[in-house]
Amino acid sequence: MDWDDERVPQSELAAKEIELFRETVRRVKRTMPFYAERLRDVDPDAIRTPEDIALVPTTNKADLRAQPYPSAIGVPLTDVMELHASSGTTGSAVVTGYTASDLQLWRTAMKRVLQRAGVHRGDIVHNAYGYGLFTGGLGFHYAALETGVTVLPISGGQTQRQVTMLRDLKATVLTCTPSYGQHIAEVMRQMGVAKDEMSLRVGVFGAEAWSQQMCDEIESEMGITALDVYGLAEIIGPGVASECAEGHKGLHVSEDLFYFEVIDPQTGKPVPDGTLGELVLTALRREASPVVRYRTGDITRVIPGSCECGRTTRRMDHILGRVDDMFTLRGVNLFPRDVESALLDMDALAPVYQLVLDRHQALDVLEVHVEPRETEAERGVLAAAVQRRLNEVLGVSVMVAVMDPLSIPRSEGKAVRVVDRRKLTYAR
Repeated sequence: MDWDDERVPQSELAAKEIELFRETVRRVKRTMPFYAERLRDVDPDAIRTPEDIALVPTTNKADLRAQPYPSAIGVPLTDVMELHASSGTTGSAVVTGYTASDLQLWRTAMKRVLQRAGVHRGDIVHNAYGYGLFTGGLGFHYAALETGVTVLPISGGQTQRQVTMLRDLKATVLTCTPSYGQHIAEVMRQMGVAKDEMSLRVGVFGAEAWSQQMCDEIESEMGITALDVYGLAEIIGPGVASECAEGHKGLHVSEDLFYFEVIDPQTGKPVPDGTLGELVLTALRREASPVVRYRTGDITRVIPGSCECGRTTRRMDHILGRVDDMFTLRGVNLFPRDVESALLDMDALAPVYQLVLDRHQALDVLEVHVEPRETEAERGVLAAAVQRRLNEVLGVSVMVAVMDPLSIPRSEGKAVRVVDRRKLTYAR
């Protein structure tokens, strides 16, 4: 069976997944002391159904941090060809290793990302993800090499130069975080470079939760199809799942490489397809840094039904946010994306924002920082309009501050959307 074919019947794919899961459990119990202890009561041969898998203990980031390199490596250290680390945005980074086989697995997964996006020979990939320990840059670099297309390894920063290179080298594919894609579009306007001067056709954006409104903004500003990609270093890097250009309705998971589940973050039990919950992943073929039932902290859902593109792999929805990104404001649970969706519907605002949580007289308050799209905008009128919009959409009152143009920090990597001053207060 050719497992590079994403049109294998779902029944065959599901059976193969369970077989690979059994093999993974058997292997990690043999090669990794942490899993030998954690899974000591798990009989791999008894795992026959998804219900059996749901009984296997989960792993989380705290577990990985407690097993620092090299104790979390499941192969001889001489077999480790490359090291990467998580971005470390919510705590210390987790180092993860790759054997030659792992690197090929990653290249295969990333090749599918570009194939789903319709990338083919003759395309030029402008890769503005950061290179280095963060897996984004090299992940897409490997994808381009595996697909046989030209790649420009420009990384992040020097955005005016990025715009010039995009135009002059006639790149057809842009890869970066969505917030940096927004920033590139903003700098294009500042430089007077029209989207018609570009050759861009498609962008593949990931490493952040982003809303449909942000997607629409990028597509409109740059004249491209904007597609989502998902992954994390603890599993492999980017490439776990991505959107297809044809369907544009959810992210196809490479199920022969990664087993995915969605669970209730409170109870740990599986939720029905279509229900929001926490994404749990198992790397089915990884050698150096395998993880079993890893709780990602990312909120998504399984999308029921088949995709019009013809691929048979199951799909997950876009990431709504992280379990630890959710904040509660006077009893209302909110994600940054809830605010983003409302703001990006307002044409008078630049596509940037920051949420500042604070405490005033024992009450939590949220101040939303925005920028006007036009410098001559009447700030008081704009602030009142934004406040009405947010109060209506969020169901809770917020304050709004209209900042000077270009004063909110732009991101060349992952955007910092929330500043929680309440935590600073408690730390004193």
